[in-house]
Amino acid sequence: MQLRRSGLAAVLTLIALSACARHPSTYVRPLYPTISVIPIPLNVAQTGGPAFRLTPASAIVADTASLDQRRAALAFAAVSRPSTGYALPIVASLDSIGGAMRAPTDTNRRSIVRLRLSMDGSPGPEGYTLVSDQDSVVITASSGAGLFHGVQTLRQLLPFGIETHQSAIQMGPWQLPAVKINDAPSYAWRGSMLDVARHFFTPDEVKQYIDILALYKLNTLHLHLADDQGWRIEIKSHPELTALGAPSEVGGGSGGYFSQSEYVDLVRYAQDRYVTIVPEIDMPGHINAGLISHPELACGRRMPATYTGISGGFNAMCPDSEATYALLDDVIREVAALTPGPYIHIGGDEVQGLTKDQYAKFVQRVQGLIMKNGKRMLGWEEIATVKALDPSTVVQQWQGDSLAIPVQPGTDVVLSAAPHMYLDMRYTPLTELGLRWAGNIDVRKAYDWDPATAIKGLGQARVLGLEAPLWSETPRNITAVEFLVMPRLPAIAEVAWLPASRRSWDDFRLRLAAHGPRWNLLGINYYRSTQIDW
Repeated sequence: MQLRRSGLAAVLTLIALSACARHPSTYVRPLYPTISVIPIPLNVAQTGGPAFRLTPASAIVADTASLDQRRAALAFAAVSRPSTGYALPIVASLDSIGGAMRAPTDTNRRSIVRLRLSMDGSPGPEGYTLVSDQDSVVITASSGAGLFHGVQTLRQLLPFGIETHQSAIQMGPWQLPAVKINDAPSYAWRGSMLDVARHFFTPDEVKQYIDILALYKLNTLHLHLADDQGWRIEIKSHPELTALGAPSEVGGGSGGYFSQSEYVDLVRYAQDRYVTIVPEIDMPGHINAGLISHPELACGRRMPATYTGISGGFNAMCPDSEATYALLDDVIREVAALTPGPYIHIGGDEVQGLTKDQYAKFVQRVQGLIMKNGKRMLGWEEIATVKALDPSTVVQQWQGDSLAIPVQPGTDVVLSAAPHMYLDMRYTPLTELGLRWAGNIDVRKAYDWDPATAIKGLGQARVLGLEAPLWSETPRNITAVEFLVMPRLPAIAEVAWLPASRRSWDDFRLRLAAHGPRWNLLGINYYRSTQIDW
């Protein structure tokens, strides 16, 4: 789990911290004075005992025959070994530790990070417990995802210097308070969408985004792979889709696409961090780039051609042509085979040029193709107008603060309320990136709201969770993406993790400020909101 790091960033961080100390702001007493974890755990008790400290004699104890334990152990080692300079061996038991480790001095105390899988006292499928004292940190979970989330909490409990990649820049001591944590998320679906169609982002850039999701316990990456401006996934049975649809993007750039091997590598990278990738091929509208090579299937308002603007939806696939479904059958079959996750997203929004009956026919036919390939269909909330949705299909709300289109009984919903969660909106009227149509979204607006108010009779049991989209009309590279998502994405991560009754804006803004130095060391660009005392 390595994001970009630099030694210069560490120096700049220390300078910034000194400057902050000289210019204190109004003090608000935090709920947990020594804990700046995001999302804040559901239950935290500081026991008041001696602090845990990593030393050169420390080790990570895990059963490496277990894939889940090995992933969690390697994730912690990848972060902590470079910054501390310690060996931090991963061992199956204390008996495996070498002789030098059995005789620590007072300044070289043997301490361990123990990772355990157990159903006893499990706080839920992604939950975990973390207990730290002078000698050990023990993380227990019933699943690999829970163990991994516990490691992210441990990472954030340690000083921010744990993020540096250079042990020569010594920022220890590496200690954390004695605590007992019992933690689990409110929602099963906690994620973000990255639009790679309007501007293309390379596999390495997408991996950087996945790392940010994992750090804040987000578990879903929705990849918007095709739109009017670009087709971004190789389909081997139809190479013309990328040959004609990939070399373009907003503003006239060169575009690009993921080969199938690159996409599989991204899926594997995400899996190692317990992030599920949900691929989206937007249809029947927003598919101009795919229709460039198949103009005979277009029923929109203009002939398909390379498009580099930011509006869209002007072209649609002909729902009355069997050739449309033959092409989509091939596309869905290949994408499904590459995607181990349970979902394929069909878009379905802002369709122009089709009648209501044509749209319903299209959605029903494509739903059958997706189910035939063993997946669940997901679509933007416009698909809720179709009365024959299968109960397995999921509706993604987006148009406002509430569900504008009623959904059928039994249909699950993912909330992406644009006025709070659209990360492509500007922070203020003066920020240089972003759009305005859903309003300005500052950090507090992203954080200080209750998703339950957007449900309006739907019932929380039918809400799978929250997803924050990042459309890419204005960001052209990962640095610009980071500027738009940070610090709003950690805010939304906490909204998705904790019920509103357990959240406090005043407490969150203090904890968020403590993450600025981490982001500096990780090389993450972020917006220095005036709402936060950085």
